[in-house]
Amino acid sequence: MKIFCTGASGYIGGSVATHLVAAGHQVTGLVRTQDKADAVRARGIEPVLGTLDDAAVLSQAAKAADVVVNAASADHKGAVVALLDALAGSGKSFIHTSGSSIVGTPARGERCDSVFDEDTPFTPSSARAARVALNEFILSYRDKGCRPVIICPSLIYGAGHGVKPDSVQVPYLIRLARKRGNAAHAGPGENIWSDVHIDDLVPLYALAIEKAPAGSFYFAENGEHSMRQLCEAINRMMGFKGPPAAISMAEAAAEWGEGTAENTMASNSRVRARRARQLGWTPTARGVIEEIELGCYRGQDS
Repeated sequence: MKIFCTGASGYIGGSVATHLVAAGHQVTGLVRTQDKADAVRARGIEPVLGTLDDAAVLSQAAKAADVVVNAASADHKGAVVALLDALAGSGKSFIHTSGSSIVGTPARGERCDSVFDEDTPFTPSSARAARVALNEFILSYRDKGCRPVIICPSLIYGAGHGVKPDSVQVPYLIRLARKRGNAAHAGPGENIWSDVHIDDLVPLYALAIEKAPAGSFYFAENGEHSMRQLCEAINRMMGFKGPPAAISMAEAAAEWGEGTAENTMASNSRVRARRARQLGWTPTARGVIEEIELGCYRGQDS
């Protein structure tokens, strides 16, 4: 198939695009610069120069493809509208990447016991209301002659295959630990996130392209851990003695930005990938604690 992927040099999009090339598909990918164009071409991806604001570029690339994978931004409505309008009436697939912070509970590092699967009702935080509305807009295109599908990963870890090789939370924690000489979490660090290895996440995209019904929504997770547990593993991996430290929300905001501190590093996001497993998804990669201690993060200057 001909597949157009946004975010083709990024952590998720680059990993998905590389996997699809290896599976024999003809993949084109949106990139912003010539350097990134050269990098993705070396991976077998035909670059399309442009940005998410270039509606005409997106529309043309979408119309030329059999499938569109949107992995550049979970929140850019203009790009979504351009891509979906190009696909309307074609019967083609649109695979969009969201993120499980849509069900997140800002908790300043405290534990929350709420757990969500794809059918659990929820009210998003004010920080994620627009993303939830965009997801609903995307899925409405099942009534406009195309096949929209949303994949909603939890905390992603592991070495990706894009030009950008890392995700967010674990590298952020490792960089902070390296700076301080000890791992540190926001508040008490008891907040919990579900997590998924990039090597497990990528096959879910291929599976969704192959067989997901129009209008489907899939969480992606294979376990869950508190930020304190991640920090304890980082200390073991880096040889730092003693327990991780707790930093204040003000310190966390100074380190990561207020929005990231509140909604990504100190929140809870606990989900269950029930529908993905019903689709036939079977994650097998090693867990996040083992990956931190023994895998791709050892020796990195993350």
